Amino acid sequence: MEQELDIKRIPRHIAIIMDGNGRWAKERGKERSFGHQAGVDTVRRITSECVRLGVKFLTLYTFSTENWSRPETEIAALMGLVLSSLEDEIFMKNNVRFQVVGDIERLPQSVQDKLRETMEHTARNTAMTMVVALSYSSRWELTRAAQSIARDVKQGTLQPEDITEELMNQRLETAFMPDPELLIRTGGELRISNYMLWQIAYSELYFCDTYWPDFNEVDLHQAIASYQARQRRFGKTGVQVESEA
Repeated sequence: MEQELDIKRIPRHIAIIMDGNGRWAKERGKERSFGHQAGVDTVRRITSECVRLGVKFLTLYTFSTENWSRPETEIAALMGLVLSSLEDEIFMKNNVRFQVVGDIERLPQSVQDKLRETMEHTARNTAMTMVVALSYSSRWELTRAAQSIARDVKQGTLQPEDITEELMNQRLETAFMPDPELLIRTGGELRISNYMLWQIAYSELYFCDTYWPDFNEVDLHQAIASYQARQRRFGKTGVQVESEA
């Protein structure tokens, strides 16, 4: 499969909704936390492969604001996994910079401290930026951006006509990176689940039935191959795109 990929057209930014951990564990007669642990192992493999392929940004939907409604035992297990996964030397071994987006003030202080420590420790890494969406939802992010803009308008430092798409981009959590070219969702569900709704306006979407713990390098290559087989028109006709190529 890798031989079929055009290395010159690897997506610069891939976003992934990592779904299916709980169902994967249930099918094996295990607790949901067992699936989440297996999912961390998949993160390590896919991160390494993205670096090898030349992906520059990998954003992983790890824990949504809606996930706070899950049982406390599962949330505690997930927070423990976040801490243990940040101990992994995958960041330094692969020259990966770590970033986080989301309402991290809701997280336990120990998790907040470890997130900031990891961001500082990896700040000079240059091969790829791995972004974890943690306590994140797109509606929360857009509401927060709108509030920020409204405060500036109220204070008179910004006029309504100054509000542009570029300004919105600057007020989002993801202002430091480009929009995803490819969004992958594992686990067989066909929805976006409140993830980067503004940023994926023109992303190519790829859904697969594979549960996240089983998602491997071949699955990643298949998703990228599907992306490369599509014509990205951005509102233009196919003839226009071909003439500009």
